[in-house]
Amino acid sequence: MEWSFPLPANEVVLSYAPGSAERQELLEALEHAYREHVQVHSFIGGKRWEGTPFSLAAPHRKHHLLGTAYRLGHEGVEAAIQAALQAHREWSRWPFERRAEIFLKAADLLSHKYRAAANAACMIGQSKTVFQSEIDIIAELADFWRFNVHYAEWIMRWQPSSPSGVRNRLDYRPLEGFIVAITPFNFASIAGNLPSAPALMGNVVLWKPAETQLYSARIILDILLEAGLPEGVINMLVVSGPTLSEVALRHPQFAGLHFTGSTETLNLLWQSIGRNLPSYRNYPRVVAETGGKDFVWVHASADPQEVAVALARGAYEYQGQKCSAASRAYLPASQAEAVLHRLLEMMRSFRIGPPEDLSNFITAVIDKKSFDKIVSYIEMGKSDPAVTLLEGGGYDDTEGYFIQPTLFLTKEPFHRLMQEEIFGPVLTVYIYEDEEWEKSLYLVDETSPYGLTGAIWAQDRRVIERALDALRYAAGNIYINDKPTGAVVNQQPFGGGRASGTNDKAGSPWNLIRWVSPRAIKENFLPPRDYRYPFMG
Repeated sequence: MEWSFPLPANEVVLSYAPGSAERQELLEALEHAYREHVQVHSFIGGKRWEGTPFSLAAPHRKHHLLGTAYRLGHEGVEAAIQAALQAHREWSRWPFERRAEIFLKAADLLSHKYRAAANAACMIGQSKTVFQSEIDIIAELADFWRFNVHYAEWIMRWQPSSPSGVRNRLDYRPLEGFIVAITPFNFASIAGNLPSAPALMGNVVLWKPAETQLYSARIILDILLEAGLPEGVINMLVVSGPTLSEVALRHPQFAGLHFTGSTETLNLLWQSIGRNLPSYRNYPRVVAETGGKDFVWVHASADPQEVAVALARGAYEYQGQKCSAASRAYLPASQAEAVLHRLLEMMRSFRIGPPEDLSNFITAVIDKKSFDKIVSYIEMGKSDPAVTLLEGGGYDDTEGYFIQPTLFLTKEPFHRLMQEEIFGPVLTVYIYEDEEWEKSLYLVDETSPYGLTGAIWAQDRRVIERALDALRYAAGNIYINDKPTGAVVNQQPFGGGRASGTNDKAGSPWNLIRWVSPRAIKENFLPPRDYRYPFMG
């Protein structure tokens, strides 16, 4: 292979400190974004499609109209499939280096020319603080695009051995057909990576962003097009989930699903795929990351201040709307008061409000549906005698979907608040007796069906090793003396098992390898000229 790309480095996260150039540029981009009324159409085969209009609003300013989006019907999905299959004929044969150059250029466009505009869109559309936006739509997405090229090159450089007289090689073909990428609202980086990772490997994609992420999804699409992505390779669909599934998952050329969302939705999609197996040309690939009920387990040897900071950030950054967010904590009795005292002080200092006020730590949850679900859990906890409300519990959706960061204490380790994913700023704590620390590890492992992320806090190395062993399958990403959020591409490949997904590790070669179908090619330079073997003499 003649091509070789330099090893990328993780994108630097800017500080946006007072007086900085990036802060001023961001504030101007935010002001412009609030004045602008955008139009978000499906993009199919190089053309923008009309559809049924609906409004886009900011979660923290629900009465402020950001723009209008246009939802497709069945005929739009059919058109996208045909556009993708037509593009497959050429795109799947492009040299890898030509495909790679598009995504490398996209990363540079994103991190320079479009940095302020992309951050503004993510902050306004998804109600993120500038730091949460910067680490998401800028740093992580740029890292995905750059490191995926590195991973793909690493994969393709593996070739089989060739003895004398024979030439063996692997042809890393894309899958035969089209990929469906369904992406969530909470991470724009995931929205950009799920369609582009298969595309880098030569696949064509139907991309369905969450309707609550469309405001920043349009910028991701525009960047890819400016970087040179050919029409039909990634087709962005503004469409309901059922409409997409009814058409795409029944098509004989459906080749794979790249999904991030709820466990319940994945189960429905997988069941539909199973029912349609007889009609497919190939067995579809399913690569999925779903929910989590992520834990923080604390030993008596841990530092209370460090634990409190990890809980404050891990549970409440981005209003707990991360699949990796800390939502259940296990504290030893001897440390509980010290940890909780510090955590409560921090929570009472949180500023809550819109993200354009850069002093705010907490903003709004994504929409009315999410708001109502989180409130139902808060009210359930407030009315349960087995649960004590330590802080928060308030909410107000008059101007935006604001929920106070909420802290519960429970006496029941298997309480619903310890088992079920809430996806909001709610943390529940269980206190165990110090001498029962090993027993408490089994509670952590057995309480929830999920297996995404978790954190172990201890200074005693013997305890750490015992906890790692007891929690071997409790999390696909586990952190020692750190919060359970914030995985970085090429540092902590991300994904979990159990009810949390297929654990194909975004941000690593193990995800990309799912999007190729290798063909082994043997060429014999010296074919035999006699059928008889020596033993027959």
